[in-house]
Amino acid sequence: MSALVMRPVPAVADFFSIFDRVFGDRSLTGDCADYKVLPRMDVFEEENRYAVTLDIPGLAKEDISIKVENGAVKIEGERKDERTGKYHLTERAHGRFYRSFALPDDVDAEKVEAKAANGVLEISLPKNRKALPVEIKVK
Repeated sequence: MSALVMRPVPAVADFFSIFDRVFGDRSLTGDCADYKVLPRMDVFEEENRYAVTLDIPGLAKEDISIKVENGAVKIEGERKDERTGKYHLTERAHGRFYRSFALPDDVDAEKVEAKAANGVLEISLPKNRKALPVEIKVK
């Protein structure tokens, strides 16, 4: 008979602590709690930029607002409810959404760009050239 090893599931707060170390305080609670729709989001880092991708199927570019202000990126939008008739099952959320997060200090806020394609929004957050590592050759 083998021993059963039980490991506690880490708290969600522990999981997000990694995110907080990179991007500071996040708005997954508080003013965000009133929104029904919360698009799934990935945050990743490359050598010269950070990038955020959000799933936004069915949303037009005009339905999304992105602002960089006070050291944070704020993403708002609305998935309109266009249902008609008698529904027997409804799993897709409709309504307004809001996501925001603090920018790392090394982001060049003047060069932030966003594009949407195939139901995915990508926000590119270029790193400040001064913050990028520079290799110095010994003479």
